[in-house]
Amino acid sequence: MRGVPAQGVLEAESRSAVAAELRNKGYTVVNIDEKSSGTSLDGLLKDARRIKSKHITVFSRQFATMINSGLALLRALYILESQTQNVKLRKIIGEVRSDVEGGSSLSDSMEKHPNIFNRLYVSMVRAGEAGGILDDTLGRIASQLESEDSLRRKVKSAMVYPLLIAAFAVIVMMLMMLFIIPIFSQMYADVGSKLPLLTRIMVNISDTMRSIWGVFIIAAISGIIYGLMRLKKTPKGTAVWDRAKLKAPMGVGDIILKLAMARFSRTLSTLVSSGVPILQAIEITGDTAGNVVVSETMVNVKKEVKEGHSMSEPLARAQIFPPMVTQMIAVGEETGAMDTMLDKIADFYEDEVDASVKSLTSILEPIMMIGVGALVGVIVISLYLPIFNLMSVVK
Repeated sequence: MRGVPAQGVLEAESRSAVAAELRNKGYTVVNIDEKSSGTSLDGLLKDARRIKSKHITVFSRQFATMINSGLALLRALYILESQTQNVKLRKIIGEVRSDVEGGSSLSDSMEKHPNIFNRLYVSMVRAGEAGGILDDTLGRIASQLESEDSLRRKVKSAMVYPLLIAAFAVIVMMLMMLFIIPIFSQMYADVGSKLPLLTRIMVNISDTMRSIWGVFIIAAISGIIYGLMRLKKTPKGTAVWDRAKLKAPMGVGDIILKLAMARFSRTLSTLVSSGVPILQAIEITGDTAGNVVVSETMVNVKKEVKEGHSMSEPLARAQIFPPMVTQMIAVGEETGAMDTMLDKIADFYEDEVDASVKSLTSILEPIMMIGVGALVGVIVISLYLPIFNLMSVVK
């Protein structure tokens, strides 16, 4: 009956597919809500297969290659949907393809999936569509993601060995405290001799760890770590954490600053070269900077650029940006080669991060090995001190 509201449930691949089917049946679509499919085992298994950054990077490069080769947009999306191994990403590509088939632009279709295609990604695609250079823009996106992914892998791989040493030290200490020290403690208790101070300390720590108090201490430490992780996800906690990271000792803070500069420069360069308006590019760079200090600086930069000032002036006043960055940006503004200068800055800092991480790990590895040896040595000495004392008494 015409003019009478109706509602129901319809299964389809996407909202646009539901709307198209309802319009074909003569209905006027007012609102479409997505209904949860429940928590079946199949759904849980699919959700467990999360989309990693490398999957997005591979998708972007393949997409860029297909479009650059002259393949039609829909055909490229169909091919990517059929060959993508990740179930969740395949589903999202299918939804994007369905929306494009329904008349939506590629950028609008991707914007519906912010967890996969962030604001930087969508804005660049939109700029590419508007300028008729979608093939070039997709290539820049793929290069940007590949650079970030390569840098991330270098940092992670360099930190694997020190972390393994630290984990090994903790495991060794726990095993000695829980199983080795109690054996010696019982042996010395049977002898009845007075134990040295260091031995008594180790025995008391071992007894505490094996008692109910040990459970409470472990639970308290776990609770504190969990609380700090939750606090770090809050806006204030993130701000404090980001500032603290920049002041970390042993060159760690310097590496984090260089990472921030590399990401800032690469992102802004990619946006500017893709034709995104400078104010929008500054805003997106701040939103995707990955560090609150950089984000807050970019808010001020956008305000001053809007008032007619150059971008290098507020950056120079911000303490986080090194003089080289601000000077090269100033030269880029004067010569009209901002994207080129930003690319050079990004290349420089990516190389600096690589060298700094290698230098840090070369220092950390012997320090941690010495630390593990010292830790085990202290425990061993504490166990054998009573024997040495007893031997001296016998002599």
